[in-house]
Amino acid sequence: MISLDEAVTARLESHGQRFEVLVDPDAALAIKRDEFDGELEDVIAAEDVFEDASRGDRPPENSLTEVFDTTEPLEIIPEVIKQGEIQITADQRREMQEQKHRQLIQQITRNAVNPQMDDAPHPPDRIESALEETDFRVDPMEPVDNQVDDALDALRPVIPIRFDEVTVAVQVPADYAGAAQSRIRQFGDLEREEWQADGSWIGVITFPAGMQNEFYDVVNEHTSGEAETQIVKDEDEISIR
Repeated sequence: MISLDEAVTARLESHGQRFEVLVDPDAALAIKRDEFDGELEDVIAAEDVFEDASRGDRPPENSLTEVFDTTEPLEIIPEVIKQGEIQITADQRREMQEQKHRQLIQQITRNAVNPQMDDAPHPPDRIESALEETDFRVDPMEPVDNQVDDALDALRPVIPIRFDEVTVAVQVPADYAGAAQSRIRQFGDLEREEWQADGSWIGVITFPAGMQNEFYDVVNEHTSGEAETQIVKDEDEISIR
């Protein structure tokens, strides 16, 4: 379950009765769109249906049966969300907007590069500063994934930017290979790997181009700077030295 501070109220008025449930805002939107595939218990603040959630008042059981043909909260909660309206306060809306703004900046930063600077990643503060120069505003009631394309369209007149992936070959000395290769492969899709006769490990991994600085930091941290890397343009021409 989530905390009450994280929840918003979904409200349905039917048959002269009001029904309210407390739910995570993103999950509520996903349920309303029939896109939710998680566990309902994980995204609600109470396994209960209220007449007035702020006071904790509950509707009569016969009202639940009349409207929903059941008194089971876990069956009723999705119906209240789907058929009703999601209520958020001004403070909740502002907090949701700020949270989604941070998530959007993070997602763009992890995937975007500057095509005029040899596809170097854009720092988060550059993305945020550029976004402030546009008319784009994050919609707190819309999933971040659905807003990325519009944000990029707004950013392109301000800074050179595009989403891309990068493929990097990395050779890890034998002394660090065990732990380092386990951490490195978490960055993206491992295209190839080879264990060498001397115990060293070579991996070729593809990941969002905006994560390059983070990737190299992790490689250096786990190999004391002794790993060798090479950006791969053609996998048939890998030659790590």
